[in-house]
Amino acid sequence: MNRLAAMEAFVRVIDTGSFTAAGRQLRIGQPAVSKIIAQLEESVGVKLLLRTTQGLAATEAGETFYGHAKRSIEEADEAVLRARGAGAALTGRLRICGAVTFGRLHVVPRLPKFLAMHPELDVEVFLDDRNLDLVEAGIDVALRMGDLQDSSLTARKIGQSPRVVVGAPSYFETAGEPTTPTELLAHQAVIYDQRGGGAVWAFNQGTAESVVTIKGRVRLTAAEGVREAVFAGMGFAIASEWMFAPEIASGRVRRVLHDWRLPATDLWAVFPTGRNASTKARVFASFIEQELGSTFQSEAAAST
Repeated sequence: MNRLAAMEAFVRVIDTGSFTAAGRQLRIGQPAVSKIIAQLEESVGVKLLLRTTQGLAATEAGETFYGHAKRSIEEADEAVLRARGAGAALTGRLRICGAVTFGRLHVVPRLPKFLAMHPELDVEVFLDDRNLDLVEAGIDVALRMGDLQDSSLTARKIGQSPRVVVGAPSYFETAGEPTTPTELLAHQAVIYDQRGGGAVWAFNQGTAESVVTIKGRVRLTAAEGVREAVFAGMGFAIASEWMFAPEIASGRVRRVLHDWRLPATDLWAVFPTGRNASTKARVFASFIEQELGSTFQSEAAAST
């Protein structure tokens, strides 16, 4: 039995949920896949799969084995890529994740270009506002913003986005346009009530600082909700520029307080802890860094 091939068959079974679907991907019959899994279980000495009324499920030992098997396959693929040299085509599957709104606005629209550059590569995108466990979810690279809470993560800063004060033109036409941070206290705020948001903000203009606690009748826990509330003219919002970049460009929302600065939001490419980032993950991170240059300042530019 080819152990690496058997591990790949097991991973495909877990990913697809059936022997038949795994067999189609591997271009072998369902009986052959079943036989390979039986031989693998005999080799490792434990039961890896259970049949349930819903289909196949990994045992506790199988879940542990799945994570290690997947990493072994990825590392074997990486070894082949490195042996072939930097000019080798990227192949296989790349699994990436990011926040829902950021992914929808800035990642998914750029995938056609990335896929055209790497025609032998498949991409799975997980859009989730939670910080997923990258190893458990089998993620190759995550795009995260703000301060990284886990110092053990393997990460590379790939840009910064300014925070801005924005609102619909209709809102400012009715409520008036603020010219200083303190004037925001007379306005209605749409408050993003998550990490990276909140009600207290420190504005800077040269050596001057103005700290304000904004107030509003609407607080939301998702970026999509903040966007829709602003579009509806319910108030202004303080947010990373990436959240409203298309609408700022089109004029659907108006940026105010241009002369005052807020702390920027960092953008990170985060890789699974405990192993080197794959070539695919690093290439994708570099691609996103280059593509978002107009929205996210590069680290070098941000420091000047």
